[in-house]
Amino acid sequence: MIDHVAKRIHVSAVVLRHTLTGQVLAVRKRGTHMFMQPGGKPDPGESAVDAAIREIREELCVELDPTRMRLLGVFEAPAANEDGYAVRGTVFTHPPVEVSEPAAEIEEIRWVAPDAPLSDDLAPLMTTRILPALRAAGV
Repeated sequence: MIDHVAKRIHVSAVVLRHTLTGQVLAVRKRGTHMFMQPGGKPDPGESAVDAAIREIREELCVELDPTRMRLLGVFEAPAANEDGYAVRGTVFTHPPVEVSEPAAEIEEIRWVAPDAPLSDDLAPLMTTRILPALRAAGV
């Protein structure tokens, strides 16, 4: 937990793997420089699963099957693009799906090998929480 940060951003995110390579999808929103898991903030009254499905549909034009989503965990780390904030992410896994082009506010997608050296432009939630949780779970 991050006690020194007063403000938190709550998000729902999904770990999507490449069908052939097993790499993890990261996205970069327009006007930012950090890559992170696809997802976003839940609307009022929206469940974490429903928010994740909606965000993936909007950002990647991909329809996820809610019955195949599994909770990886709820993680917290410094926010990647908002100084002075922490992000608390409810993170799900989903079996591989075909992803080709970004949509909505997503400017760029990148496939990241979970066990390879990580670049400086990956969000802390991804590098310090999500990727280690994937490795620990053997997912």
